Amino acid sequence: MSDRTGIFAGDDPFSIARLWLAEAEKSEINDPNAIALSTVDADGLPNARMVLLKDIEDDAFVFYTNYGSAKAQEIEQGGKAAFVMHWKSLRRQIRVRGTVTREEGPQADAYYASRSLKSRLGAWASDQSKPLSSRTALMAEVAKVTAQQGPSPKRPPFWGGYRIDPVEIEFWADGAFRLHDRFVWRRDSAETEWKINRLNP
Repeated sequence: MSDRTGIFAGDDPFSIARLWLAEAEKSEINDPNAIALSTVDADGLPNARMVLLKDIEDDAFVFYTNYGSAKAQEIEQGGKAAFVMHWKSLRRQIRVRGTVTREEGPQADAYYASRSLKSRLGAWASDQSKPLSSRTALMAEVAKVTAQQGPSPKRPPFWGGYRIDPVEIEFWADGAFRLHDRFVWRRDSAETEWKINRLNP
């Protein structure tokens, strides 16, 4: 008999993740949807940075970025990524590893349109991850694209989403005396069934 009860109960890891995030939205001071995203460069050296997770779909996790950024280049090269979402207020975390594909259709257009105008113009102005001479130069570029794009800029062709299709999801919750509760869901691909195991803390 499974001892996955309480916060770990359920037959769908994406539903569990959504429930945990909804709970964190009530207790985390800033950015409960922040994830530490990890990729690997051409030399095999890992990279990690904080980004905002924008959607937990029925079978994937979605975030958005500039396709010219370091993270995007490393994703395009390797096709894989991992992230951890950690909530200090709940003393819980979710770890995810999987393959990555672009999201650059109507869903990306809709999310881009939902952002503030300044954020939309900023996406046009920033040559993300590339060297920048000064803050003044960046603001000059913002002014330039504002004049070019007007009040209703379309989504830049170099900006969009990435969908992480997980092969592994781990749910972790703090336990007394460092005896944490950990359950890992693993599958070979999106077409195969999940196998669930409790892990030692």
